[in-house]
Amino acid sequence: MPLTHSFSIGAFRCHTLEAGLQRLDGGAMFGVVPRTLWTRRAEPDDRNRIPLAMRCLLVEHPDGLVLIDTGLGNKEERKFLDIYGVENAGSPGPTQLEDALRELGHRPRDIRWVINTHLHFDHAGGNTTEEAVPGAGRDLKPTFPNATYVVQRGELEFARHTNERTRASYLPPNFEPVDRAHQWNLLEGAGEILPGISARLTPGHVPWHQSIMLTSGGETGVFLGDLIPTTAHMPLPWIMGYDLEPLRTLESRRALLQEAVSGGWQLIFEHDPRVAMGRLVKGEAGADLADEVLAPKPGRA
Repeated sequence: MPLTHSFSIGAFRCHTLEAGLQRLDGGAMFGVVPRTLWTRRAEPDDRNRIPLAMRCLLVEHPDGLVLIDTGLGNKEERKFLDIYGVENAGSPGPTQLEDALRELGHRPRDIRWVINTHLHFDHAGGNTTEEAVPGAGRDLKPTFPNATYVVQRGELEFARHTNERTRASYLPPNFEPVDRAHQWNLLEGAGEILPGISARLTPGHVPWHQSIMLTSGGETGVFLGDLIPTTAHMPLPWIMGYDLEPLRTLESRRALLQEAVSGGWQLIFEHDPRVAMGRLVKGEAGADLADEVLAPKPGRA
């Protein structure tokens, strides 16, 4: 079973990478939306959890391979994996993200840029890996030894100063080894990261969340991160209970979707287990998703 889907945005050759599956509480995923409504779009299991992909994006860029988000990684304990219903992430051992890269003929050392939308464990857990060190137990190191890692400076500082609400999502082993290896390039707001690849600040889920824009040959795609995690979250008020600032999420979505409709952008969904991407077009109710690309069924190849 393939773990990747390949497509182009202008001159960029891009690939979605299926990095595993998790399950989160459906009520938390849909916030104030009544259960009778969200269950029509996402069927919960007997623990009220819905399946969510952990999809990453690989971009073939003239400056080297660019990986956007890194999934969960392979460092978490069995209890953690059970709570979050994790499947196929690769704990322990090689991750499904590595399997997807291998499917395309690449290895972790081939990646030159890693861009994190934010530093929650399901987006940045694969930033680092656990390695056995003879005579010294186990050590954490960056998974991508030749990469420059990119995130908002404000996001890294926010991840380092957690509270009772945020500390379960920000796990230092996912980002501090990158700092020790001097591999961070910290951004100061929106702007170009590489020619044709830019950061757009889309706060709300967390204050320094960024969505990643790809622009080439008159075409535009956006890797949404947790701004719009699944197609079921496209209605403006369908906002996650996990979002720290839901009214900012609302305005971030409103602005992006307006531009996406007028520009016919490709939307790339990180967490939708069924739909990997689609093109936004004007519809009777505002915006519709056309040319949907279905994701490979979650599961190990």
